[in-house]
Amino acid sequence: MDAARVLAMVLAGGAGKRLLPLTAERAKPAVPFAGRYRLVDFVLSNLVNSGFLKIKVLTQYMSDSLNTHVSRGWHLATVVDNFVELVPAQQRLGPTWYRGSADALYQNLNMLTDERPDYVAILWADHVYKMDLREMLAFHCEMGATLTLAATPVPLAQAKDFGCITVDEHWRMIGYREKPADPQPLPSQPDAALASMGIHIFSTEVLVRAIAADAANKESSHDFGKDIVPRLFQNEPVYVYDFSRNQHPGMTEQERGYWRDVGTLHAYWSAHMDLVSTAPIFNLYNMEWPIHTYYRPLPPAKFVHDMPSEGRVGFATESMVSEGCIISGGRIHRSVLSPRVRINSYCQVYESILFDGVNVGRRCRLNRTIVDKGVDIPAGTEIGYDRAADEKRFHVDESGIVVVKKGYKF
Repeated sequence: MDAARVLAMVLAGGAGKRLLPLTAERAKPAVPFAGRYRLVDFVLSNLVNSGFLKIKVLTQYMSDSLNTHVSRGWHLATVVDNFVELVPAQQRLGPTWYRGSADALYQNLNMLTDERPDYVAILWADHVYKMDLREMLAFHCEMGATLTLAATPVPLAQAKDFGCITVDEHWRMIGYREKPADPQPLPSQPDAALASMGIHIFSTEVLVRAIAADAANKESSHDFGKDIVPRLFQNEPVYVYDFSRNQHPGMTEQERGYWRDVGTLHAYWSAHMDLVSTAPIFNLYNMEWPIHTYYRPLPPAKFVHDMPSEGRVGFATESMVSEGCIISGGRIHRSVLSPRVRINSYCQVYESILFDGVNVGRRCRLNRTIVDKGVDIPAGTEIGYDRAADEKRFHVDESGIVVVKKGYKF
């Protein structure tokens, strides 16, 4: 199918409250991931790699860093009418912000009028995955669907956080519940439920009709999952695309079906640990399906000091170290370092995630710790070894992961 007939609308206005304090000063799609990327880079890369080159990014909450990142790093060839354009909340229909995801689309119906696409892809901007969307578009057209959702199994314990789907033998939707307290297990996987991935392809006429009807419904919460999808599948051919079928160029079998909602601190941390495995389940080194981002003019990472007798050796194992980092006589293991991080002598950093510009003083010990942008950790500090002490100073989640928030002063 012709991807040029598709307009992609990326919903990037989420607050991401479950990721606090990482989202205290930034939208969830702007949260750094894998050192040098932002979460929004994954959905945008999937779109661009799939040839979907007309992209609108709808923003609202704490959008400054997201706006800066997208505007500086995502330039397409406008001479052939390709674009990635930021669309801030504009209050086009009155003095109200978006009342929900469906309302965000309704307030921007002018974009569909202007672009006149045959299909509209609607995607959330806060998941980590790789996907060739051309295959989903082909399935949508083959089945004669007016709406197609991508779906993947998730453990029953987590399914209550998603839209849960029931399908018939042809993968036509026959049931949908948004964040149910008792998710229905899959017949073939009794410990899992089929969950919506936040990836939708609409036939344009049906989308316009559905969100206009929703806007006129005073009983609606104007939420995509709670209102649009449950009403639509009862009267329209709504199909579900099995994400495990998707094959992107250069994909290994180990990566098949990899999709993560990094909406909690533990899920966010765990997804990073997936990256640093010897054979990572999620491979960032596949140049046939690159993850694009904004690149800054920074020097390569540097590792200095080779004094093993003094315990002063700069090295990293099973880790990702971004450009501009200096590992000066400290040890890094199973950790992810964003650009411009400095690790000073005799440090030990284990299973941790350090954001841009973090400085770790001499003889510090960090374990299962996330340190936000620009924090300066004094010499001799220990984090992640004494939960009671950590809880007095930092945010500690239920699994014991410690977060040092942006701007924290020791």
